[in-house]
Amino acid sequence: MLRLKRLAVFSVFVFCVVTGFLFWALPLSGAQARGALPPPPRAEAKFEVLSAGSTPAVNVTRSADAQWLLRAAAQTGIPARALRAYVAAAGAASDSTPACGIGWNTVAAIGFIESAHGTYGGGHLTSAGQASGPIIGPSLDGDGFAAIADTDDGALDGDAHWDRAVGPMQFIPSTWRYAGRDGNHDGEADPFNIDDAALSAASYLCAQGRDLTTAAGWTDAVYSYNQSDTYIHEVRDQAKAYAALAGPAG
Repeated sequence: MLRLKRLAVFSVFVFCVVTGFLFWALPLSGAQARGALPPPPRAEAKFEVLSAGSTPAVNVTRSADAQWLLRAAAQTGIPARALRAYVAAAGAASDSTPACGIGWNTVAAIGFIESAHGTYGGGHLTSAGQASGPIIGPSLDGDGFAAIADTDDGALDGDAHWDRAVGPMQFIPSTWRYAGRDGNHDGEADPFNIDDAALSAASYLCAQGRDLTTAAGWTDAVYSYNQSDTYIHEVRDQAKAYAALAGPAG
């Protein structure tokens, strides 16, 4: 009996050692550890056709074709002004990081979940892409949310004690400081402007060499935006719906 007990203890010990070695030798990415989801279909858009002989300037964002934009907005329920920003953001991110493979529908899905495309609280986006009123999330004081002490003296969120997510894509000030991009080329990165916010979100998702055409790359990207498995599923479902509703770009 004693010999059997020793054998059992030894077997457990060996199992633990081998398991530990495998985790050390074959580390899992965040997506693999959580279980990566297949990425949603990548929705395409139709862009304006350049006039014959013209050459696009460097860093000039391509615009969506006007007729396609109106049709896709009606089919998806996304406000045309927001959709224009999502398409431009995905296009710009793909131009700067070709290996990313981001679709506008992933950016749009995040915009829907975060602020209903800038309409949260009854607001709307102006023709310039500006939120008609401040879109500011709850205080991140640790009560039901992460505790993130103020990082900008309330400059963006009006809260000098705790950070709050701001704008149609809901960036916290500390993240906006390094991730904010000027999407409308007015010389300022403004989280309350949909062009700036959408480009910043697309660039953030494409960071660190992620390939959003793969399950691991897409899942890691969305998880980096919001560390919630439920959120990942919501974004994926919404992105799939937008791709199906929009249909082919042609």
